[in-house]
Amino acid sequence: KGSSHLPQQLKFTTSDSCDRIKDEFQLLQAQYHSLKLECDKLASEKSEMQRHYVMYYEMSYGLNIEMHKQAEIVKRLNGICAQVLPYLSQEHQQQVLGAIERAKQVTAPELNSIIRQQLQAHQLSQLQALALPLTPLPVGLQPPSLPAVSAGTGLLSLSALGSQAHLSKEDKNGHDGDAH
Repeated sequence: KGSSHLPQQLKFTTSDSCDRIKDEFQLLQAQYHSLKLECDKLASEKSEMQRHYVMYYEMSYGLNIEMHKQAEIVKRLNGICAQVLPYLSQEHQQQVLGAIERAKQVTAPELNSIIRQQLQAHQLSQLQALALPLTPLPVGLQPPSLPAVSAGTGLLSLSALGSQAHLSKEDKNGHDGDAH
């Protein structure tokens, strides 16, 4: 009787142990699964952050290039003003020098106002581009025009393009003059 009782108790503890091991394995598997999901989530967040970093880096690089370009344009325009100024009458020279000094004294609030106007004009033009195809106008009605702010911004852009074209012509003329 004593010997038959011992294998049954051993059998019972073995099945208990197997059940415990199975439960622990399932618990570890669930933990592994949740950790894997968290790791995948972190990996996707990391790749998203890297994408944002690259985007911001490209924007920063583009702005830096644009800033250097604008600084070069200012330097060339100052050179042109300095060359043309002596040919003006004394009265006009004073007016131009005053205008140049006023142009140099741009304040941060003025810049913010200009940027805000440009953003509003850009957003308005995007909204109009989206809204016009969706809502056909009745016969005889014209699409709404952009406000004067965006027209001024457009004129500024056109004048900047014109001055760049003018500068590139002057550079070519200057280099041609050096060659002779």
